[in-house]
Amino acid sequence: MNTYCNALMEVTVRPPVTMVEGKGSWLKDHNGKQYLDFVQGWAVNCLGHSPEIVIEAATKQLNTLVSCSPGYYNAPMMQLATHIAELSGLEKVFFTGSGAEANEGAIKLARKWGQLHRNGAYSIITLQNSFHGRTLAAMSASGKPQWEPLFEPKVPGFIKVPINDIAAIKAAITDNTVAVMLEPIQGEAGVIPAEIEYLQALRALTKHKNILLILDEIQTGIGRTGSLFAFQQTGILPDIMTLGKGLGGGVPLAALIASKEVSCFDQGDQGGTFSGNPLMTAIGCAVLDAVAKPDFLKHVQERGEYLQQKLIKLSKEKGLGVVRGRGLLIAMEIPEGNASQIVDRAIDSGLLLNAPRPNVLRFMPALNVSDDEIDQMVEMLRNNIAC
Repeated sequence: MNTYCNALMEVTVRPPVTMVEGKGSWLKDHNGKQYLDFVQGWAVNCLGHSPEIVIEAATKQLNTLVSCSPGYYNAPMMQLATHIAELSGLEKVFFTGSGAEANEGAIKLARKWGQLHRNGAYSIITLQNSFHGRTLAAMSASGKPQWEPLFEPKVPGFIKVPINDIAAIKAAITDNTVAVMLEPIQGEAGVIPAEIEYLQALRALTKHKNILLILDEIQTGIGRTGSLFAFQQTGILPDIMTLGKGLGGGVPLAALIASKEVSCFDQGDQGGTFSGNPLMTAIGCAVLDAVAKPDFLKHVQERGEYLQQKLIKLSKEKGLGVVRGRGLLIAMEIPEGNASQIVDRAIDSGLLLNAPRPNVLRFMPALNVSDDEIDQMVEMLRNNIAC
């Protein structure tokens, strides 16, 4: 099999292998080589590769209804929206095909709300080193330094401040501010958590100033941090939340969720050809049913603690850096700045890891990963660090 395709745009560096099969925590390439996958599509495959419940839900829906236009109701769309609303405490749901599209919708919704309730305010405060997606508005909202010179002129109206600095938020708020938008944990920045006290103070401040709080839970939602949504560990409720990645368990599905009071789109303001697609939302229903179970979330908490302790021990042994994160979204600092080289060596040995920064390794295994698979990953990592 050809492992290179001239027809594809070159937008990322890909290793010279073609993945052909996946099951659970394992991927197989065209040569039959197995890989222990601790990337899982960047936290997308929350139940691992090709889980039975996704196969069953997809097969059943494929035999029933694949697409009927978002201009009509369909049963899986209504079921998933109702379930998300009940579990999140936010009453209104709009489905999209990607997290970036969901964030784009959140920005539009906040600006529409600002037109109606804040005298046309449209400016949104976001965080330095944040990542909200690759559409033009989502890139404009993101605080990724290497994106600053790209695709100018970007969408105006985004003010960037440091994470965990409530004074910087206060100083940035003006009469033109409509919202603050942030990730509970900055994944692409290297798994940098927003402190619980900071999020609580931010919720109080936004309420006091009558501006919106938007949480981008595209990476942290759907059980990734040990609770169904990361905000549930803080005692706050946002006005708007976005979900993606794990929501589809491997298929393209995301969502914009908002309180009833903030949901001010008029008919025609928002849409999308595949919004609420019955095939995708049927799979989302199956995934959410599995992940929302208390026993499943307890497993995530326990495996997350186990992974952290194993990595802390390895870090001390090898003289590496801090291990941080929540649930099964974990990072380990690599002080020498050679995280990408470790990732490359790991691929050769049959281990898939991610380096979002030169000095950080990120671990995003399936949420149902086993202790044995964690042990195997740590041993393989140990060998690759020693190279």
